[in-house]
Amino acid sequence: MGYTMGNGRWANTIDVSVLDSAARTATFQGPAVEVGDRGTAALELVASAVTGTTPSLTATIETSKDGVSNWQTVAAFSAVTAAGTTRKMFSGLDRFVRANCTITGTTPSFTFGISGEAK
Repeated sequence: MGYTMGNGRWANTIDVSVLDSAARTATFQGPAVEVGDRGTAALELVASAVTGTTPSLTATIETSKDGVSNWQTVAAFSAVTAAGTTRKMFSGLDRFVRANCTITGTTPSFTFGISGEAK
């Protein structure tokens, strides 16, 4: 997969799904997802449903060389409090990435997923 850049050169990319879309109600860490030697990812967080009293979701992207230990925070999406789509570029990635998600509020529920492409 890839695309032709404005300068005519080919940019090799891969589709990446950091989290499949599902309903979630508590703080969690997603699985390690391999992005190889691509150091940048254009990701979007798509929240299709949000319920509860003052619900809030903060999704942080972390990276690791081995996918097991020494996870480092890269950056976070803006806090989500309603259904919608948020896009963000993440750079400085090692071989693996994962999402670390904090869900707060009274009986909160978020149906969301995180995906995009790594470059």
